[in-house]
Amino acid sequence: MTKMKAVQVSKPGGEFELVLRDVPEPADSQVRIRVLACGVCHGDAIVKEGGAFANIQYPRIPGHEVVGIIDKLGAEADGCSVGQRVGVGWPAGISYDGGFAEYLIAPANQLVHIPEELDTLEAAPLLCAGSTTFDALRHAGAQPGDVVAIQGVGGLGHLAVQYAHRMGFKTVALSRGTAKENVARNLGADIYIDTEATKVDEELQKLGGAKVILVTAPNNKVVTQLVNGLGPDGKLIIVAGINGPIQVYAGQLMQGRRSVQAWVATTPGARRDAIEFSMLKGVEPIIEIFPLDDVAQAYARMMDAEVRFRAVLTM
Repeated sequence: MTKMKAVQVSKPGGEFELVLRDVPEPADSQVRIRVLACGVCHGDAIVKEGGAFANIQYPRIPGHEVVGIIDKLGAEADGCSVGQRVGVGWPAGISYDGGFAEYLIAPANQLVHIPEELDTLEAAPLLCAGSTTFDALRHAGAQPGDVVAIQGVGGLGHLAVQYAHRMGFKTVALSRGTAKENVARNLGADIYIDTEATKVDEELQKLGGAKVILVTAPNNKVVTQLVNGLGPDGKLIIVAGINGPIQVYAGQLMQGRRSVQAWVATTPGARRDAIEFSMLKGVEPIIEIFPLDDVAQAYARMMDAEVRFRAVLTM
């Protein structure tokens, strides 16, 4: 049987293992995809480190920002054809093997078409990072002209700044230090706040308070102060995988009817809409490219926030 290269994790906390596996065959309502690119996302830590999803079956191939070409159809794979370039998102790499491999099997009803005009490598991060931030912002309740603050200018945040700007919000980027100020402004931020040099909640209140604060960096300690930067009926939305508890006092929420919620975007519709909006409005992820063999380096740089700004594997 024909073999493929794949990167698997054999147990929670295990290392990435480069292995040879049999090329899989699609069952009914499935397709086989020849992988062209796969993003490396913070969500891959669920497989790598374990914990949050105790029902993961190991060994597991991570990867849920997958772009590839359909090369074989299972029976009743409706709406699909061999040769189509498609994208696969969550829960690939979690509940079934994902895109850290040369081939993967995916349900036909979970695929999204990748338009010809969209670069393969740039398309990959839109399938999770892009769809999550886009979907959270479009459902946040903010109107054009409202103050929307993006906490963190990293893998998620650099896309969120672009979406917020193109949706017509008064876009405020929040980040430690000044190293990312120029890039944040170039991406569309109207205002940049150095969270090390000033009290971010007070600065946001000078703007009338934020209608929305999108938390894109996994730091549980910032949430308490950020809530105080919300305006009347303001909403703090968490899209980052924060470890540890967050501390919010009832009085903070009662003052101005503030709220805190989390958001994930896991449907093909959300991915499709994010791709279409990104192409229409020129939202582009900034990526670093790694070969599959260097997945450990790509993952480490992503987890240490050293990638500018999304890591993408090529096969």
